[in-house]
Amino acid sequence: MFGARVLVTGATGFLGGHVVRDLREHGREVFAAGRDADRLDELADASHRVRGDLASLRAAELAVDAVIHCAALSTPWGRWSDFREANVDGTAHVVEFARRNGVRRIVHVSSPSVYAASRDRLGIREDDVDPGNRLNGYIRSKIAAEKLLQDSRRRGEIDELVIIRPRGIIGVGDTSLVPRLLDVHARIGVPLSGGGANLIDVTAVQNVASALRLALTSGDPLGGVYNITNGEPRSFRDLLERLLALLGERPRFRVMNRRAAWAAAATLEAICRVLPGQPEPPLTRYTLSTIAYSQTLDISRAISDLGYVPTVPLDDALSAVAADLSESA
Repeated sequence: MFGARVLVTGATGFLGGHVVRDLREHGREVFAAGRDADRLDELADASHRVRGDLASLRAAELAVDAVIHCAALSTPWGRWSDFREANVDGTAHVVEFARRNGVRRIVHVSSPSVYAASRDRLGIREDDVDPGNRLNGYIRSKIAAEKLLQDSRRRGEIDELVIIRPRGIIGVGDTSLVPRLLDVHARIGVPLSGGGANLIDVTAVQNVASALRLALTSGDPLGGVYNITNGEPRSFRDLLERLLALLGERPRFRVMNRRAAWAAAATLEAICRVLPGQPEPPLTRYTLSTIAYSQTLDISRAISDLGYVPTVPLDDALSAVAADLSESA
């Protein structure tokens, strides 16, 4: 069976770990690559561990059918050089690994951050991307990584390529989305624009793992791109209230004017860029684009081409996250 032997990069991360477990549960032989030695030991036996950064893959020899490339630097703020090294150069290392080892397909985890903008956008399709988007270094690096992969496929360095853009991944083990929201809620209260009526999409991590597994054998192999969500858009306020209720916390919200907040975020970014160490601003324009504006994705292409069906409902995912956070508190 094609896709029986798979290398997962970023296996020690939140999404990567779930992907490794999902593939194993569906009969795949999985090789886990990552830098965290302890986490690798938990995920795989010695013969199925690939320790090191992405650069070390250039010289690695491993007979696999496909690579699921999850590894990335994902944060709303940082130095361009760091994003370029991790997300663009890192992807080039994966391409070289695939070329040298005769890997047939790369499934690449990109990001819907490439759609970010200071306006409401509903039903965004995969082609609705501004390749010149420079809202932050992360977006710029994800656009560049996708281009690098598409160019490599056209040159014949990659036989097959499928790109997945999963929106707002949540689940047990999440170290980014939910923890950031809860931190802001605890410190100052979550800012809401228009009462928090803006619609957003999020995705249970199990559904993303399922989509990536499907992409090993389905989808357009000539660089097909697919949005992935739970297909359950919710207002930002409803989503927060549901999560906070599960945690037994009283909601704390702040009124936010989008236009004023956008100007303030731009000023804060400019200041932080010239400060020693370029610390992360308390508010960024990218963060505002995700919480202050409606943004939903059209997943019809993933449904038709990949056979993607979200199996973990959003409420179940929120309940699992809340139970895990309560248990570890």
